[in-house]
Amino acid sequence: MVDFYQIRSPLSQITEERMHRFVNALSDALGEKLEKVSLEQYLADDFALLYVASGGSEGFFLEVFEQLKGRHCYILTSGESNSLAASMEILSFLNKHGGSGEILHGDIEDVAGKIRALALAHRARAKLRGKKLGCIGAPSDWLIASNFSEKALMDKLGLGFVSIPIEELIAEIGKESYERDEYADLFLAQDFDKAEIEKALYVYGAFQRLIDKYGLCGLTVRCFDLLDTVHTTGCLGLAILNARGIWGGCEGDMPALISMAVLGAITDEPLFLCNPSRFDTKNGYAVFAHCTIPVTMLRDFTLNTHFESGIGVAVQGRFDEGDCTIFKCEGDLSRFHAQEGRIVDVPWSDMLCRTQIKVELDDFSYFLTRPINNHHIICRGRHAAEAEAFFRLLEN
Repeated sequence: MVDFYQIRSPLSQITEERMHRFVNALSDALGEKLEKVSLEQYLADDFALLYVASGGSEGFFLEVFEQLKGRHCYILTSGESNSLAASMEILSFLNKHGGSGEILHGDIEDVAGKIRALALAHRARAKLRGKKLGCIGAPSDWLIASNFSEKALMDKLGLGFVSIPIEELIAEIGKESYERDEYADLFLAQDFDKAEIEKALYVYGAFQRLIDKYGLCGLTVRCFDLLDTVHTTGCLGLAILNARGIWGGCEGDMPALISMAVLGAITDEPLFLCNPSRFDTKNGYAVFAHCTIPVTMLRDFTLNTHFESGIGVAVQGRFDEGDCTIFKCEGDLSRFHAQEGRIVDVPWSDMLCRTQIKVELDDFSYFLTRPINNHHIICRGRHAAEAEAFFRLLEN
């Protein structure tokens, strides 16, 4: 449900019936109800609309303006009875007096799409507020541009940060225990070396305990340090965390983990953290790959070893065709990229990480001129508008 506070002139020619008709049509296009509320409820809501129903509403707006200070106003207009003209006067007043806002006006489907994206953006920010991300160990040495700002993380998202020594993870892995769940059972049932699966699940158990200890909603780990110390990888454990909706990233890459948190909060979709591996700009497709992925994204999968080391357990999955979104943001949330594409094929090469995905793209300029580091996040569906709305929200 999306709330709105309504103002209009009593001299307006627009009737209650016509206003209800507009609101109901917009509700139908939105797929959720628009609910008229009091000023007090409007002010209490994190996200709500200001419905300017007619011309002559400007004076009524002035009566409540002082209470709106500091609030970004989403001004809804039907385009009837001079409501658009009044909305423009109100927005001009806001801009001149230190306020901010925007007008939502146009085709019903278009306006509904904007409201949907804005509502998802506000709900995503609310989901993240008060939670914590963790980094186990330092970022991998090759992540020379993958910096992040703990201050921006808190100021813009309300997300806390916990740094955990890699030695603490290794000590937890040494306990050789984990809680059985549906995903552990699923992997143990696969045709692969059971001792190696058990060893990989010890890493999962260690992740579980650190998540509980520090109250994390997601973590990233300097996973290559595990190769020489516990002689396995974090691939399987991270796959399970991501399947359970706990964001798990590789190589101590904090910008990638922040990107997972943002996209995950916006979409509630499982996420594939991966490397761009190959572009075919002539035929318009890209190949992305990595050794861990939530099985909830896949048509089917097998188990393999970790690509670079040839040890441990990695997920080698296959996708159904369909729309997808490729996303990444800077570690200080100053910039983002969201691009929609279509999964078209499931290639496989023994010279790339184990899960590989081929995506149709119509533009490669971002990747080849101003990429945000190497790791990117892919989810199913078309979510660029929601990502754009989320980052506009951070500016308000």
